[in-house]
Amino acid sequence: MNLFDKVSEDIKDAMRAKDKVRLEALRGIKKEFLEAKTAKGANDELSDDTAILILQKMVKQRKDSADIYKTQGREDLAGDELAQVAVLEEYLPKQLSQEELDAKLTEIIAQVGATSPADMGKVMGVATKALAGVAAGKAISETVKKLLSN
Repeated sequence: MNLFDKVSEDIKDAMRAKDKVRLEALRGIKKEFLEAKTAKGANDELSDDTAILILQKMVKQRKDSADIYKTQGREDLAGDELAQVAVLEEYLPKQLSQEELDAKLTEIIAQVGATSPADMGKVMGVATKALAGVAAGKAISETVKKLLSN
């Protein structure tokens, strides 16, 4: 069962359970998936890889919104956004821990032959492709900077 079908089934379960937060998050996911499926050139198909990228984007948007709400003193709205993030993250692959990320990036740096911060572009190109879905771009970028500056 692909992610699109799983989300559709989980929407039904959330409706039966009357779980409003989960239902709202799942409907948001399905909306984004449907837009991607019907986009020009998509041929009414949505691969799981594309679905994961969409989910990561949605998680980032919700976390950014929660941060903004917190700075404005709207903890209630921030809580709603973070509750939706928890639902979205259930559909993402397990994210790498900082130690695992360090190890993978050290391998990539050695593989590319990077030695200084000037080589960051070469490393990021390989790293973002290799770690897509299992690490956030911001975390990859910050870790590469740290490793190359040592």
